[in-house]
Amino acid sequence: FLALKIANVNWQSKLNKAAHHTSDYSSTEAILRRGQAFNITLNLQTTVQSGDNFAFIASTGPSPAESQQTKAIFKLSEECASGWSATQEPSEPGCMNFTIFSPANAVIGRYKLELQIVSGNKVSSTLLGQFVLLFNPWCPNDDVYMANEKERQEYVLNDSGIIFQGLEKYIQQEAWNYGQFEEDILDISLAILDRSLNHHQDPAVDVSNRNNPIYVSRVISAMVNSNDEKGVVQGKWNGKYCSGTSPLQWSGSVTILRKWYRGRYKPVRYGQCWVFAGVMCTVLRSLGIPTRVITNFNSAHDRNINLSIDKYIDISGKTLHLTEDSVWNFHVWNESWFIRRDLGSFYDGWQVLDATPQERSKGIYQCGPASTRAIKEGDVNLDYDSSFVFAAVNADYITWIHYSSKRKERIYSDTRKIGKFISTKAVGTNSRVDVTANYKYPEGSLKERQVYKKALKLLGVRSTGKRTKITRPRRQSSVAWRQNMTQPAQKPSISGKLILDASPVIGQDILLTLALRNLISDSKTIKVKLRASAILYTRKPKAEILQLSRSIKLGSEEVKEISFKISYSQYKNSLMDDRKILVTALCEIKPGASLLVEKDIVLQDPLLTIKVLGPTVVHKAVNVQVTFTNPLSEVVTDCVLRAEGSGLLKEQLRINVARMSPMESSTVQFEIIPYKSGTRQLQVDLVCIPFSNIKGFVMLDVAPA
Repeated sequence: FLALKIANVNWQSKLNKAAHHTSDYSSTEAILRRGQAFNITLNLQTTVQSGDNFAFIASTGPSPAESQQTKAIFKLSEECASGWSATQEPSEPGCMNFTIFSPANAVIGRYKLELQIVSGNKVSSTLLGQFVLLFNPWCPNDDVYMANEKERQEYVLNDSGIIFQGLEKYIQQEAWNYGQFEEDILDISLAILDRSLNHHQDPAVDVSNRNNPIYVSRVISAMVNSNDEKGVVQGKWNGKYCSGTSPLQWSGSVTILRKWYRGRYKPVRYGQCWVFAGVMCTVLRSLGIPTRVITNFNSAHDRNINLSIDKYIDISGKTLHLTEDSVWNFHVWNESWFIRRDLGSFYDGWQVLDATPQERSKGIYQCGPASTRAIKEGDVNLDYDSSFVFAAVNADYITWIHYSSKRKERIYSDTRKIGKFISTKAVGTNSRVDVTANYKYPEGSLKERQVYKKALKLLGVRSTGKRTKITRPRRQSSVAWRQNMTQPAQKPSISGKLILDASPVIGQDILLTLALRNLISDSKTIKVKLRASAILYTRKPKAEILQLSRSIKLGSEEVKEISFKISYSQYKNSLMDDRKILVTALCEIKPGASLLVEKDIVLQDPLLTIKVLGPTVVHKAVNVQVTFTNPLSEVVTDCVLRAEGSGLLKEQLRINVARMSPMESSTVQFEIIPYKSGTRQLQVDLVCIPFSNIKGFVMLDVAPA
């Protein structure tokens, strides 16, 4: 019996990668998408005996089994039960060409392919090699199928993007390097699946579930944070970041994922919401699931899911921590695109996933996939975690003055509506697209009220078992009745507004005006307590900056202004990283209702300009010039300029900037050698102790070599 001797196997890498839209992966391995044919050629040392029977074996995971759909044995020209098949194509003498077809619901991951030869009663098998199988958004039978080519280019193939941050009235663009095709990133994404709790508990079952994007995306949402297993990123929202990297200093996922992988799976310190979302977007896109990053402004973190966020302040306007609920200036999560066989086709499409560890879901810090259709329709009982996401975009916000454990007053504060300007990057450009309408009906519409009532009814029972009666007469002053709750706030007889005199830049004084208007004809005296605090984007106070008290007499329908300033010397030590200040003015009117006026301030970055000195062509060096100015009236030392960009720099570049005098401009030059053509994003960021980091980016069109 002459076994078939194979000189070598040609995996037709270039042809297959082009056909499978995997040419961008920086790997020599065969990377293929499920539900689509691929070709291989065997170059032979011996001739084929007629009567030899060929079969292929494709297997994945630690214990492949046909019953778990992690192993398929298929003969030439017959489709086996698993949906795998192979056909032999015409070929030159001395070689054999095969087309192999995987089913659109195959398990994704790394496979072994073997050739089995039956000659008479002898069976021999030989390993042909390995390949990686991914989800296939180009295949109409795949659960992740996306019909629009421009959307596939954006949500699967774009390796850079924009994450929106800031405030609803001051939305900022932050560039992010997803880098899903960079060296090792696909291997790291597969390693993330292999390190999950589910895999430790039962590897065979875990691998067999990897045909389902619902399962895979949920596992990734748990693994990107480090709360339950040795996940990728460790969150931190308080104190200093000395023992790691400040969340504000990351510019992309590649450095983080490699650090986790090379550091033997030790969680990378530290992340906040946009870091978790950026990393999850990289991992899901690398596995072939269309994914985008979403920012929700004024995002509710509703611990007890009663759709009401209570904020308590003392009589000086200071925020008290009497509740676990909070409203973040913004929160960032992901949406992935796939169908919901578990819920029904109405819920197909964009699914919310959130890797930021906020609440446990089924005992683990994971969130989603929650269908955006379920959130919009108030179907808060549906898998997974749709009630938590519904609250994030719909909860009511109520402010109380806490006088004592027995006495609190519900005060009238401008109802900053929760869930505003829900944003994502546009397809094909860096503009902002508002997707709020995917999450809710127009504020104040009849349909929106009905959905809210439906959600309350579905959430009706408290964890204590007490029923809660919640009425919502008008959206502006919706009331949640609880035991010992005081009457709803009266509308105060004055109105107030905090006005910023100029856009504040770090290093300068901040000038503010409080304008108060008497709405009635009686004159009155108002006690004003002003307070400024440095805050995180979660609106959690970090440090007190300023407190002032004033008494003001307002005549009949009179308007008065109080001007005040927060000097650089007052705020400089409090604003180490997050350049955010919350200013509150608590106005007490005796007798009558109190008024709370609030304003969030984000200090602007000094300008950083990036110039590319010449045309950008693959494999040709080009210089980049970066100019920035020290905005402070003091000397700044030990700054580091960092640059990164997929297809432009293989690793993050770091350049030390020794010393900058007050108001001095500095120019730094460095070289890049692009290694991928197309639109590329170059990010530059300057890290300095006094003003944390200044970021800038430029889009480059790289011509092929």
